[in-house]
Amino acid sequence: MRDFRWPPPPDGGPRTYGPGPSAPRSGRPTLPEPETELVATPHGVRLERLVTGTGTPTTVFAHGLANGIAVTRPLGSAVDGRRVFFQFRGHGRSDAPAGPWTYADLARDLRAIADLSGATRALGVSLGAGALTRLVADSPDRFDRLVFFLPAVLDLPRPAAVKIRLATLAAAVEAGDVSAVADAISTEIPPNLRGTPAIWAYLRQRIDQLMRDGLAADLASLAEEVAIADPTRLNRVAARALVIGCAGDELHPVAVAERLAAVLPNATLHVYDRPGVLWTARADLRARISEFLNAPE
Repeated sequence: MRDFRWPPPPDGGPRTYGPGPSAPRSGRPTLPEPETELVATPHGVRLERLVTGTGTPTTVFAHGLANGIAVTRPLGSAVDGRRVFFQFRGHGRSDAPAGPWTYADLARDLRAIADLSGATRALGVSLGAGALTRLVADSPDRFDRLVFFLPAVLDLPRPAAVKIRLATLAAAVEAGDVSAVADAISTEIPPNLRGTPAIWAYLRQRIDQLMRDGLAADLASLAEEVAIADPTRLNRVAARALVIGCAGDELHPVAVAERLAAVLPNATLHVYDRPGVLWTARADLRARISEFLNAPE
């Protein structure tokens, strides 16, 4: 029976028991971490930022809870123009002001980075999708194109599973237990893919970042928050939007994606038929995002 173990063996492949595949191990590693910068914002919270690409338009990418730039970068690999990635408060090298925090705080972070970078388009993943929802509810004309990938919250708090996962991860990071951190992160990955070289590389990258930068205690407060109290406020958003969900994803209920797409006047909804789309359909996902954002007006 195969089993997940950390750390990986020296050759970078899975540690398994019993007969296994003998074919050469191969896989595309995650992108290396580039040099980032800390930028001051009008609301006094310094945020970690990375800018890639040139020309127009400029798109800002907002990551998910306990994730960061490394996870959102692949989503913008085929997007035209400048691509601006950043870390929300409490993530990476960004400041972690005293909490509790709300989605209004996250929307303020996102708005500051977008304004400082001249972004006219935005993509939010999970937590970032919630921040983007709050931002456009408050400023419906701020962007001309929007992508919401795996929205997790609208007007109801996130599922209890999110609180449990975050508490488990935070405890492992606080204890400095690398194996427990790897176990907590691996729950994001489809079981049949765990142990592949690409997954080992991804885990190493996430673990290195979390053990280096830690996990802000006030992140836990976000599990109790909603993005907006009244979803009908989004009826004023004129921007074209793409909403992407996954059936069977308990951390990102597909019902949230469906409700979000229903209240945005110019939204297109796409639902993948199984969770783990970042691993099972990454090429299709990147193509879908880039085709939407690169399409002519």
